[in-house]
Amino acid sequence: MTVVRVLLTLLAVALVAPLSGCGAGDVAREEPGPAGRGDLVSATPIATMDAAQTRDYLTKWKYPVPRANGVRSYRVVYGTVGPDGAPTTASGLVVVPETDLPRLRTVSYAHGTIVRRDEAPSAAGESDRARTVLFAAAGYLAVAPDYLGLGSGPGPHPYAHAPSEASASADLLLAARTLLAEQGREIYPDILVTGFSQGGQAALALARELQAGAVRDARPGPVAAVSGPYAIQEVQAPAALDGRVEPRQAALFLAYWTTAMNRIHHLYDDPAAAFRQPYARQVEQLFDGDHDLLTIAANLPRTPAELLTPEYLELARSPTGAALRAMADSDTVCDWTPTAPVRLYAAPGDRSVPFENSQRCMKAELGASAELIDLGDIDHGATTTTALPLILDWFLKTAPPA
Repeated sequence: MTVVRVLLTLLAVALVAPLSGCGAGDVAREEPGPAGRGDLVSATPIATMDAAQTRDYLTKWKYPVPRANGVRSYRVVYGTVGPDGAPTTASGLVVVPETDLPRLRTVSYAHGTIVRRDEAPSAAGESDRARTVLFAAAGYLAVAPDYLGLGSGPGPHPYAHAPSEASASADLLLAARTLLAEQGREIYPDILVTGFSQGGQAALALARELQAGAVRDARPGPVAAVSGPYAIQEVQAPAALDGRVEPRQAALFLAYWTTAMNRIHHLYDDPAAAFRQPYARQVEQLFDGDHDLLTIAANLPRTPAELLTPEYLELARSPTGAALRAMADSDTVCDWTPTAPVRLYAAPGDRSVPFENSQRCMKAELGASAELIDLGDIDHGATTTTALPLILDWFLKTAPPA
């Protein structure tokens, strides 16, 4: 396979959302301020569309439009906390429907893996923006967290770290509530939650936190997670090594996850302990939020065996110590009993986030009151385009905007 074909193949990397806005300039980074959790720091209008423009926009993205309200989109910066609990800021997208309803139900949409800051929903991430607009067009207040370190948030992104995905998502809900209050409107306490890929993990983490009371006057409504890596230790990491995940995608996932978790759990002192040369010299810089997918792909090997040292290959198979703590930190998103209805959407044909992740989730506490929707023999990227219209229809039936 030629280098060109390899790079084109990697454009469909599963845990990476479709690249859009790649020509945009880097997003300015916000410095952490004194804002408390959920405090609204700023709200910058991005775009306004009337009903006809909204319909045309969603049609361009090939989403069915059961309802088409006009929408107003904002880039919101708000106070939150880092993985260590220290105050910081994050950004996110808030899309307000142009309706006469004084009180709105909210949908929180969590995006899949991205590698550049300016691919975030509140920046130039048009694919995830379209998914958020889909819910706002139907009459919901729709929010999409960028997560820590993406969009205009400072620092590196703690990739696939469920606790900080949950806190960043929860705090955006508080900031959105403030923004809506400034416009003379309120939100219902039940929050509809959804997300794709990394965002499937984030969605379950947020729903669990909402049920635990993480956001005042809020609780989870229907929850719909799509193709998430819910079981990193038992499924995702082993699958990355045994061929169930396409090898190049597996190498990217392991590189991104290992460098991110090292900043939280201190997996290694020197990158050369975890990564083979020449990758050890540059792997951390590749995931600084400023490099695009093609650059990262060109500087990573074809397989995990070429990327990781023997010791770290074994830790991926049988984690101990810091590696085990890092996996356990995010592998509890299915270990709770929801009081709201939950649906998991996944595909047996997915070679990026294996179907077994959802099957493992169904065997945990969550599975007792959840439903697994089999999307069939389709690839990872197709699961979101297939599932989101189904999710919207379910939301409209179980918790309509008013």
